[in-house]
Formats: sequence, C-alpha cells, structure tokens
Amino acid sequence: MKQLADIVGAEHVLTDPDLKASYETDWTQRFTGSALCVVRPASTEEVAAVLRACAAEGLKVTVQGGNTGLVGGGVPAGGDVLVSLTRLSTLGTVDPASAQVTVGAGVTLAALQGIARDAGFDVGVDLAARDSATIGGLIATNAGGIRVLRYGSMRQQVVGLTAVLPDGSVFSRMAGLEKDGTGYDLMGLIAGSEGTLAIVTEARVRLVPRFRARAVALLAFSSTQAAVDVLPGLRSSLPSLAAAELFYAPGLALVRKHSGLAAPFPEEHEAYLLVECADLTDPTSLLVQAVETADGLVDARIADDAAGQRALWAYRETHTESISAEGVPVKLDVSVPVRSLPSLVERLAPTIAGVAPSARPIVFGHVNEGNLHVNVLDAGDLHEEVSDAVLRLVASLDGSISSEHGVGRAKVPWLSLSRSTVEIETMRSIKAALDPHGLLNPGVLFP
Repeated sequence: MKQLADIVGAEHVLTDPDLKASYETDWTQRFTGSALCVVRPASTEEVAAVLRACAAEGLKVTVQGGNTGLVGGGVPAGGDVLVSLTRLSTLGTVDPASAQVTVGAGVTLAALQGIARDAGFDVGVDLAARDSATIGGLIATNAGGIRVLRYGSMRQQVVGLTAVLPDGSVFSRMAGLEKDGTGYDLMGLIAGSEGTLAIVTEARVRLVPRFRARAVALLAFSSTQAAVDVLPGLRSSLPSLAAAELFYAPGLALVRKHSGLAAPFPEEHEAYLLVECADLTDPTSLLVQAVETADGLVDARIADDAAGQRALWAYRETHTESISAEGVPVKLDVSVPVRSLPSLVERLAPTIAGVAPSARPIVFGHVNEGNLHVNVLDAGDLHEEVSDAVLRLVASLDGSISSEHGVGRAKVPWLSLSRSTVEIETMRSIKAALDPHGLLNPGVLFP
C-alpha cells in the first residue's frame, strides 16, 4: 500500500471499508465485490506506475470509470486493486479545424457535451447516464445510446487514444488522423475490450455539428411490426433523423406512476416510437409530412419547441429510473436483426413467464439497431434462469447477447451464444499476448 500511496498520494489509496463501499457495488445494486484497496490516479504516468507496482506484486486490477456499468465489469472480482479513473478529468480545448478535442478518461459525457456545445459542436454519442458515465468507460464498452442511428457507437467517435498496457507501458496515438493505413487498428481493438487489454487514460474525440433546430414526435402504433415497418420510410424521407426510440405500454405506465407525467394520448396503445430530427434549419415541416404519410400510425404528437421536446423525451428517458424505483431488475441489453425485432418482442413475455411466472418485463430500446433493453422485475432469485432464457431466445434469432453494455462478468457464461469457438479462442490469444498474467479485469469477458 505504501508504494501505491507514494505514487498517487495517501489520500487517494482507500482501504477503509466505508470509503471503498461506493466503488464496490455497481449502479444496478446487483453486482458487488471486495477490493483490496481503491486507487485514484490523476495522470497517465500515475496509472502506468500503479500497474507496474501491481504487476511486480502479482496483484489483479479492476478498472472503473463512472461506475454506471450494467454487467458487473467495473466492480472488484475479490481481493484485487480497484483503479478508479475519475480524477483523469482534463478537458482540452476544442480544435475547430479538425472538429476534435482531447479529454481525460474520467471526464463525464455531460462535461464533454458542454465544452463541445460551447464551441459550436456536439458529441456523436448520447445516453441517459450522461451526467455520470465517463469517456473512458464509454470507450471501454463501445457504448451506443440514442444517436447510433446517425453517428454510430463510441468506437466511431475515437480518433486518438492513450492507454496503459498491463505491464505499465504506454500506448499513445493522439494525432487525430482521420486516415491512417499503417497496420492493425489498435485503437479500435482497445475500444470495446472492457478494460481487459489496457486502461484508457486519454482520448481524442471526433465532434459532430451542433444542430440547434430540432423537432420531436411521439408516434403510437398497434404493434411492434407496425413501428418497424414505418422505419425505412422515416429514414428515406428524413435525412435529419437523429433518434428512433421504441417503448411499450407497460413501460409508459411505470413512467407515469413514478414521474407524474400525463398520458400522451387519450387512449393507451401497444407500441410507441419517439423520433427526433436535428438540422441547421427547422425540420418540423418535413417531420409532419413524414408522419402524415406513415402507414400503420394510430396517433401522433409533434413538438418543435424545447419545452415540448423535453416533455416527449421524458416518456422515454425516465424509463430507467422508474424501473429502478420498483426494485432491482434483471437488466439485459440485446440486439437482433431489425427484421426479427417483432418476433423477439412477441416471444419475450412467454419466454420469461416460462421460468419466472410472476416476473414483469419492461422493454425499451433503439429500433434502428434492433437493440432492446430488457428489464425484468419481480424475478426473485431467478435472475440466472431469466437471463438464460432470454439470451437463448436472442441467440435463436441470430442476435447478440450484448448490444452496447458489454459482456462484463454477468454474461460470461453465455458468450458462446454470440461468438464461435474460433472467435473466442482468437480473443483469448489477443488477451494472452497483451496481458499474459491475466492482471487486468479478471473474470471480465472470460472466466
């Protein structure tokens, strides 16, 4: 401990159980572990020195960003050193020529959005946990969110990385080159590796234009199929389409119960699609036209002012907190080919009821990517059984057991449902090459 204290300062090596507690349990309250200590470095050099010290003593290391993960990947496995990156909070100056900015791994998404918008830009990734989710964590999990439709996941936003390898050596490529054909895409490999290959300490992030003119519509449908069928028309007629979010009557009822929001329509409907357009000029008229010609639409509300847009978004963005207010859910982030989305939704409830008859599934997601967030309340002690049933259903539809939250420790037993033996062994080989002693994030991705 003294060596770690010499590196980061004694006040940033936490050993007291009360001080460690908030780092040892994840946001969902489902995953917890005991860390030998919590270390809070403030620079790449300190991270490198910490890893060298841990490697010399054979100590395992778990990496944690904002602790907003949902698959147990950022909580200690047990007896390991937990490295928290929240002090890596340097905010660079936006470079307007390249539309890029350099930030520390501990910078929150909201802070990055703030400096980008002050400079006339925006960030391509957005999600509800923006106030606490950190850039390092977003890169480590290749996070998605509500703008993937337009800008892609976090990996597509990264044009430069500094990362510390398990032996303490530093990988740094921060020029921000948009074109670089010199060998393997190491930045792309580290992004999405869930801290198993290296610790990201700094990133150069590609920014996107800031579109101040927005229009938001909440569309009601009689089925998932109807909501999916309208999507191609919306994409083709709305070049400014930035988000397409799907949710259902049970989720809306829960949101209204806990938020006090009024019903969006006089009658309840089976499925709801929230769409947002963003452009340099007001996209409202194009959105109105697209809505008026949409087949299968039952009802619609359109907002072109900021207050009205926030009100419509609240029906979608308060899902997570409303679900959590009911208890600790089984949270599963999955994706299937969009054509299979209606089948997945139709089969989810009976599949869950087959193993947990009293459970309540609450589902929402990103329709363009076929990505659903399946939340199962009242599953009792049947978390594993519910997870197994849902993930096997997803696999039967050629889907992924993790769309944007990562595998973490929670989904390790089911990795083979989405990855072949050859793929898993290839990933193991890469892990062994960069981390031969298995020091980083033990139990994440692999047993």
